[in-house]
Amino acid sequence: MEYLRGIYSTIVLTDIVTRLKVRDVPVLERVIRTLFSDSGSPISIKKIANTLQSHHYSADNKTINRYLNGILESLLMYEAKPYDIHGREIVRSNSKYYVVDPGLRQLLLPDYQEDYGHIIENIVYLELKRRYLNVYVGQTSKLEVDFVALNNRNGTRYFQVALTTLDENVLARELRPLKEIRDSYPKYLLTMNTFNKDANYDGIQKKNILDWLLEKD
Repeated sequence: MEYLRGIYSTIVLTDIVTRLKVRDVPVLERVIRTLFSDSGSPISIKKIANTLQSHHYSADNKTINRYLNGILESLLMYEAKPYDIHGREIVRSNSKYYVVDPGLRQLLLPDYQEDYGHIIENIVYLELKRRYLNVYVGQTSKLEVDFVALNNRNGTRYFQVALTTLDENVLARELRPLKEIRDSYPKYLLTMNTFNKDANYDGIQKKNILDWLLEKD
């Protein structure tokens, strides 16, 4: 943990603060904590500003946007932009953000250690970035697909991530966005389930996340 603390201090204090000439470091750190706590959720400048105000901090939108860009440029977090699956284009909407190392999230947010759903989603995102050229958050007409992975070697892949889908209602909810996609590219449902872990739902392949991480795509 001390190793991670050193990395965090180096990135924030040496890189971001120095490069951006940040005067109010507590505000910057509150922005980072906000992004970490909402990892995997759509984030807007307005949402960050509201969170800052609720903790008695204040910063204008220009400052928050500058800090956000600095965080991304330092590679402390990655941005997953929304992607219109049917239109095949990036759309103007709120992005999601994922921390470069889930251990850093645990360092800053110890009360979130059992937030397993967001943790595994973050891990899957990082692995997809390793395997694919571009990784986006997919959008259909009404629903969201966790990830759309694109590269020049083997085309498009769709991924839905859930801690477990043993409950029938949860399974139906997770499959619904993938079923809305009408093309023939591979679709995957990734879970931590060991029971029925290799099921196939009308072409949607279920996989255990640990098994999937060990694969060579």
